Amino acid sequence: MGNLVLYRKYRPQKWEEVIGQEHVVRTLTNALKLERVGHAYLFGGPRGTGKTTIARLLAKSLGCADLDLIEIDAASNRGIDEIRQLREGIKFAPTAGKYKVFIIDEVHQLTKEAFNALLKTLEEPPAHAIFILATTEAHKVPETILSRVQQFAFRRLSAAEIIQKLQKITSAEKIKINDSALRLIANYAGGSYRDAESMLEQLRIWDDKMIEESDIEELLGAVNFEKVKVMTDYLGGADAKGAIDYVGMLAEKGTDLEMFAKALVSHLRKMMLIKVDSSLASLLAQELTADQTEIVKKQAEVFSLNSVAQAVKIVMAAQNDIKRSPIPSLPIELAVVEIINNKNSI
Repeated sequence: MGNLVLYRKYRPQKWEEVIGQEHVVRTLTNALKLERVGHAYLFGGPRGTGKTTIARLLAKSLGCADLDLIEIDAASNRGIDEIRQLREGIKFAPTAGKYKVFIIDEVHQLTKEAFNALLKTLEEPPAHAIFILATTEAHKVPETILSRVQQFAFRRLSAAEIIQKLQKITSAEKIKINDSALRLIANYAGGSYRDAESMLEQLRIWDDKMIEESDIEELLGAVNFEKVKVMTDYLGGADAKGAIDYVGMLAEKGTDLEMFAKALVSHLRKMMLIKVDSSLASLLAQELTADQTEIVKKQAEVFSLNSVAQAVKIVMAAQNDIKRSPIPSLPIELAVVEIINNKNSI
């Protein structure tokens, strides 16, 4: 087991090891106790939040043998032929136990014909068949399918939940990493603990010394709090030249400008929440230290709610434009000018 990558090695093997998704775990474990497990489920939500893990736990809890757990990736098996093969396979009884469990990942990628074939199976499933459809884009699944499944919405994990899991791993694996670096990984993962574990894996292989924020920035292009704080100070002071010089300096040093824009959006959003209601600062406690929260509050004071909301929109648009821009720094430079002009005119 020592050679397994972290996210596989530390994949939950019991219900109580699942972090987050309490509503899903509670409902499914109650269904198991009452022997009222449904024949078709849809697990929808962001990547890396535990959909496949919980699907496998459900199969395991039903006493499903390995041969009776069939996993299909609809991203690469999206046609009607694959679903026809699945329908043929469903007819055969389980090799052991009472159930065969079929997990179809990224189900939204099935073709229209494949969905129609799947629908026929969902309408009259054999007693031994249980379907778990997983998707990052539940809105793309046809209504006819949705009407025949129990739906569960998986949520992004908070930074605090991801840190909690990473701390268990770093302790068990004797990985040396400081708290601010762990927080940066958790924030950068965007609610996906699989992504967080993959980052930790990269960092562990990269160096066996104490992992610090600068290592994460160098290897992953992640952006720390200090960089977005400096940029926000320039915007708050309506210092366009300072902000544009700073973007140039970041580009020269090799900072991933798309990641920088993403981090700036997150920072400005925090300010916006504080402007809406100061009590919302409690939401930031999972992602920021107490000192950082105070800095964000102070920065929010020099913006109106309208100007910071506009700034969030402008930087989001810039982030999307960076890939297509002939000059990577140009979308952020334009965003700087627009934000400062807006701020001055409001």
